[in-house]
Amino acid sequence: MPNGKRILVVDDDQFMRSMLVEQLPELEGYICTGAATGAEGIKLGGEEYFDLVLLDVGLPDINGLEVCKALRAKGVLAPIVMLTAADEEEDTISGLDAGATDYITKPFKLGVLLARLRAHIRQFEMSDEAMLHIGPFGFQPGQRTLVEQGSDKTIRLTDKEAQILKFLYLQGGQVVSRSDLLGEVWGYNAQVTTHTLETHVYRLRQKIERDPTKAEILLTDQGGYKLAT
Repeated sequence: MPNGKRILVVDDDQFMRSMLVEQLPELEGYICTGAATGAEGIKLGGEEYFDLVLLDVGLPDINGLEVCKALRAKGVLAPIVMLTAADEEEDTISGLDAGATDYITKPFKLGVLLARLRAHIRQFEMSDEAMLHIGPFGFQPGQRTLVEQGSDKTIRLTDKEAQILKFLYLQGGQVVSRSDLLGEVWGYNAQVTTHTLETHVYRLRQKIERDPTKAEILLTDQGGYKLAT
């Protein structure tokens, strides 16, 4: 099943590109888009949101390092993992200087690549720049906004509402007790009670649920809250 994480694979090697575009969804549930040239990668990366970019250095039209710089210049904040046949320290330094997050040498073991991708995506999700997928929404913690997929509808959140959603998201569908959620969002302030939390959850449901009386996204479970997976 797709997990909502979107990966852009930029590689002119048709076999490598096809293998990654096919295997990453099958093994990890990623939604993959392939690009055969640097120009296509820059266009796609600048127009669409991706949670991670896999970028080959040796592209036929534009060097991968320049593609990386161009994506960063377009405001792409997601991790960019460079793929290269070279194993030289200078190449690694050049890639990192161009804005790359990581550097993997070909040939690589698929299991190692997957582990690196998972680690970079998890780390990026903890930042405020990520786009997190919650139900039918794309959630931008830094902007405190939810954007409904397939429409231009934008929902504005308060700072506390955004903190609640982000913390629940990072728990991966696990139940968070009211006391733990209070401590995370408000700190251990004796003047803040569970009633305050329940009021914020009520307001959140008014914004994100089709029917706030029958929650499908922000669920109450075992004395706490969780996000539906």
